[in-house]
Amino acid sequence: MPPRPAAPALKPAPHSVPYNLGVLALGAGLVGLALAYGIDAAVRTAPNAGNGETVVARSLGGRELTIPISWLRAETDPTAGFAKQIDLTLTLPLGPNGAPEAIAVTLLPRSQVRPSSSLLDGVYLHQFMPEQLSGPPGLIGKPLVAEDGYADETVWYDPISSNPFVAKCIAPVSGETVSRCVRSVYLGAGVAAIYDFQIDALQGWRGFDAAIREPMGRIGAL
Repeated sequence: MPPRPAAPALKPAPHSVPYNLGVLALGAGLVGLALAYGIDAAVRTAPNAGNGETVVARSLGGRELTIPISWLRAETDPTAGFAKQIDLTLTLPLGPNGAPEAIAVTLLPRSQVRPSSSLLDGVYLHQFMPEQLSGPPGLIGKPLVAEDGYADETVWYDPISSNPFVAKCIAPVSGETVSRCVRSVYLGAGVAAIYDFQIDALQGWRGFDAAIREPMGRIGAL
């Protein structure tokens, strides 16, 4: 008996147009779902905020911070993730007679900041000029010598406390009309803060740190 001819190889049938459209739709759906999860992780509403305020999650200095987006400075990227620096603006009753005062807060890892109280003895004390300025009750003002970039700068400090309040202020520059001051502190483990504010906020220096610690505690920086 002669051998049977080999059966022709079967070719896969081409997918129909509806099938291809279905695959594309499924892929688009998965991409959209992933994007939705990404957005939810980047910007979410804090469950304990109580006022529906939108917050962003940031990791800084080994700590997880949950920050209201309205606190971020305008130029700050409002996305979640690891951060080397976080720039905030807080409005607190630290002006004369408790008037609202804008305080610029820069959060950094502790390793990048030296507290002002440490700078007082380690740096500023050796740069003091002989004269003493009058200013907010309880603070001493000492101008710094006009060397090493300290021209037109004054250090204000509490001479009584073992852990003194210290702020360094510079005369108005670049068209400004009010002196600005900086103060650096350690917050919680791994996190430090640099405060930048107008000199009139020194009037409330006794309550300055306590006023800022409250919002810092809310975001997990303490």
